[in-house]
Amino acid sequence: MDRPGTTALSPVEFISTDPTEDQPEEGIALCLSGGGYRAMLFHLGALWRLNETAYLPQLKRVSSVSGGSITAGVLGLAWPKLDFDDRGVARRFKEQVVAPLRRLAGQTIDVPAVLSNLVVPGSASRRIASAYGRYVFGDCSLQALPADDQGPRFVINAANLQSTALWRFSRPYMWDYRVGKIENPTVPLAIAVAASSAAPPMLSPVVLQFKPADYVPASGLDLQLPPYNTQVYLTDGGVYDNLGLETAWKRYRTILVSDGGGQSGATPNPHRDWLRGTARVIGVIDNQVRDLRKRQVISSYRAGARSGAYWGIRSHIADYGLEETLPCPPQRTLALANVPTRLSAMTQGRQEELINWGYAICDAALRKHVNQALACPADFPYRSVGVG
Repeated sequence: MDRPGTTALSPVEFISTDPTEDQPEEGIALCLSGGGYRAMLFHLGALWRLNETAYLPQLKRVSSVSGGSITAGVLGLAWPKLDFDDRGVARRFKEQVVAPLRRLAGQTIDVPAVLSNLVVPGSASRRIASAYGRYVFGDCSLQALPADDQGPRFVINAANLQSTALWRFSRPYMWDYRVGKIENPTVPLAIAVAASSAAPPMLSPVVLQFKPADYVPASGLDLQLPPYNTQVYLTDGGVYDNLGLETAWKRYRTILVSDGGGQSGATPNPHRDWLRGTARVIGVIDNQVRDLRKRQVISSYRAGARSGAYWGIRSHIADYGLEETLPCPPQRTLALANVPTRLSAMTQGRQEELINWGYAICDAALRKHVNQALACPADFPYRSVGVG
C-alpha cells in the first residue's frame, strides 16, 4: 500500500524508519543529479537562474549525488558569504559560487587518480578528495555547512556498498538507516563529496573508519555492528539514487529536479576489456533507472502528489511550450548533453556553454511549472557563446 501523499509510481521507496505524517511538509527542495563536471556546470547555470529569481533563500533542502554534490558542496560552503539583498538575490554569487566551480572545472583530476589506483589500490578516492580540498573546499568539514536556521539543509548522498542503502552526509548527522546515525560529524567536506562522486569502478570506494561509540545507540535498523559500523565502504550516490531524490522527496511538497546526467547511446562495437566494458554496462543500467525515475517524478507532479519542475540536460526547451525562451537549438544542446562524464579540464568556452544551457532550461521549467509571472531573461549569463 502506498503512503499518503505518494502515488503508485513514486520515485522513492519508503522505509520503516521514515516519518509517518500523512502529507509532506510545505517547502521547496532542490535535487542535483550526477554527471561529472558536465553536471556540475549545468547545475551551476540552474543555480544562477534560481538566484536571479530569488528562489535560493526559499530552499529548505538541497539533496545531491555525484557531480551535483560538487556544486551543492560549494554552494553550501559559500552560503554565509552570499550576501542576500532585500529581494533574496545573492550579491556575491559569482564570486563565491561561480568562480570556485569554474576554477575546478579547469583541472583534470580523474586521470591522475586512476593512474595512482593502478599502483596503490584504493588511492584513487584519496586523490580525488585531496583535489577537491585543494581547489574548492580546503580543510572545511561538514560543520561548515549552514545550520537549519541559517539556510537549507545540504544532504550529500553516497551509496553504502555493505548495507546497499543510502549514506547521508549533512551537518546535523551522517546516517545509514541500517547501520546507524553519527551526530554532528566532522568529516571533511572534500571526503563527503569524494564519496558521493566515487564513480565505479576506478574511483570507488571511499572507505571511512569509525568506532561503534561514534553512533547514536540503537539508531540503526539491523546492521549497527562491526564491521558495518567501523569500516564503511561508500561509492557514487548515483548508484543508489541517480537524481538525488530520496532525502528531499520524502519530506517536502515542492521538488525541483536538475538532471545533468547523460545517456549511453547505441554502439555497434562495445568494448570487451573489463574496464571499458564495465563502464558500458554501468551506463546501460543508469539509462534505464534514470529514465524510470524521471517518468515517476513527472507522473507524481501530474497526479498532484508533489509540485515542482524537472529539467534535464537532454530536455528540449521547445517542449515547455513557452512563447519566449532563450535560443537553444536542440542540435547544440544535445552536443552538450553528450560531453563525457569526466572530472577532466574543460575549455572556458565549453564551461560557459554548459552554464548557459543549465540557466536557460531551468528558466523555462520555472516559468512553465512553478511561477508563470517570471519574465524571460534578456540573455544568457555568458552572452557571447550561447549554447554553442
